[in-house]
Formats: sequence, C-alpha cells, structure tokens
Amino acid sequence: MSRLRHVVRAEQLVDPVLLDELFNSASTLERDDKARKLELPLRGRILATMFYEPSTRTRFSFEAAMQKLGGGVLTAENALDNSSASKGETIADTVRVVSGYADAIVLRHPQVGAAEAAAQASPVPIINAGDGAGEHPTQALIDVYTIRKELGRLEGLNIALVGDLKNGRTIHSLLPFLRHAPGISLTLISPPQLRLPGKYVRMLQEADTRFAETTRLARVQPADVVYVTRVQRERFASEAEYDAVKDSYRIDLHVADSLKARSIILHALPRTTEISPEVDQDARAAYFRQARNGLYVRMALLKYLMS
Repeated sequence: MSRLRHVVRAEQLVDPVLLDELFNSASTLERDDKARKLELPLRGRILATMFYEPSTRTRFSFEAAMQKLGGGVLTAENALDNSSASKGETIADTVRVVSGYADAIVLRHPQVGAAEAAAQASPVPIINAGDGAGEHPTQALIDVYTIRKELGRLEGLNIALVGDLKNGRTIHSLLPFLRHAPGISLTLISPPQLRLPGKYVRMLQEADTRFAETTRLARVQPADVVYVTRVQRERFASEAEYDAVKDSYRIDLHVADSLKARSIILHALPRTTEISPEVDQDARAAYFRQARNGLYVRMALLKYLMS
C-alpha cells in the first residue's frame, strides 16, 4: 500500500499493515506519555484545525496530540461565521491559503464531500474530522483501536449498532472496517426513520457481511460490542421530526446488566439521553476510555502523516 497523503475516507485506513503500524505507534506513544518520555518528532511543524461545526473531543484531541508531539497549532473554531467563509470564500480557496501557514489541516465541515474537495486543492495533508452526515474516518480508527484494545480482536464479534444509523457519520465510517473483519455479525437497531442508508446496506451485502435490522433494543443482549449513537438533532429538517425519535432508545443499568460480562459499550460522544449516567460506573462502559484512546490514535496518525 502506498503511503497516504490525505485521510478523507475510512476505506483508506482499512489496510491491515497500516492499521498495525498506527495501532502499535499509538500504544507506544501512550506508554511513553505516561512515562514522561515522549519524543518531539513534530517540533517546528504546525497543524491548522478548521472547524465549521462544533466539536470538543475531536478538536481538543487533535490539538493536544500535536502539542504533545512538539508541534504548534492554529485553530479556527466556528469557522462558518468567524472566517472568510462568511464572506463567501470557497473551501478550496481557504485551504490553499491556510496551507501556506500550516503543514497539515484538520477539517470539519457540514457539507458531505467538503474534505475531498479540500484534499484536491491542498498541497499539505487534509484530515477529515467529519463532513456532515458523510464520514468521520479518524473516529472509526479510534473505535477499531478501542475494540481491539478492550477485547483483543475485531474478528468473530457480534456488534450492535444502536440509534441514528441514517445520519451517524461515525457508523458510516466504522462499517468499512467491520465488513473486512472475518466472522463479524452486525445487529442494526434503529427507528424506521433512522435506518442505515441503502448504500451502506449494499456495502454489507456485497461483502457478505452477516447483519440484521430491527427496531428492538432487546436485541443488544448477545452483543460483544454495543455502539450507541446520538440522534443527530442538527440533521433534521424540523424540531417535530427530531422530537418524534430523539428518545427512541436508552441504555440504562437494566439494559447494561443484560449484556455479557465482558461486552463493552461504546459511544463517540457527546451523549444526550441515550446512555444513562448511572451506566458510567459499569465496567462495560468503555466510552470514556474510547475518548482517551483518541488522543494517542490521533498522535500516531499525525506522526505518520507529518514526520
């Protein structure tokens, strides 16, 4: 596999050799960070984080990752209103300008395909940090790393995907990894209005991935991994449509206790009502460990792309 220049789609990251390189690097960086022995391979390099939609974990983890590796950060939060985009500048022109100041750009944008357009215009690496309801490839990388770290494998697992499967870009990005995992079985749990889009269903069918679609939360019980998604309020045309489905599912202690002792519950966060806070103390609740893993996976990716 040739070395990546940009990261805009999850499919670019599924190569097993690349995954092993990134995951081994992330593990080493975590160990060295805890031992206060981090090297600074990106000293003198600059990362620009351009966020046209709100973010806490993704933006902070990329910026913390860059600084831990010795580099500097330029950041544009709420760039839709607080950048030249408010004057009508195209994303292509923006990245051409910003690439003159930074050695790589992390981009979040509400339009599907914005990261691809940015990559075509940019002379420096573009990392897709979420493009509308499209993809969020680095989150999927973190999810796979977390599953392997927690359970020791990705192969042969029963994985339940719960919630907004229509708009959840974390789910859309995770599926390319899951369809390549031998022996995987998926349970897709959502309201009828939020079912997985047809193109992703066809992706699973073409890969002969076993999956079942249902509206019943009780179907999580046999799962090794329960991946919960927030109903994406910002993707609905009206408040009434959102209100009709926002509380469709809730993982509480009763649901958590119905799971296998060694199963894990994941969520890319932020959450609203879909996971009760009382579940946080359950050993199966891995979502805060998942968020912490994001720092080291993104450190590994920045080191790969920029050093």
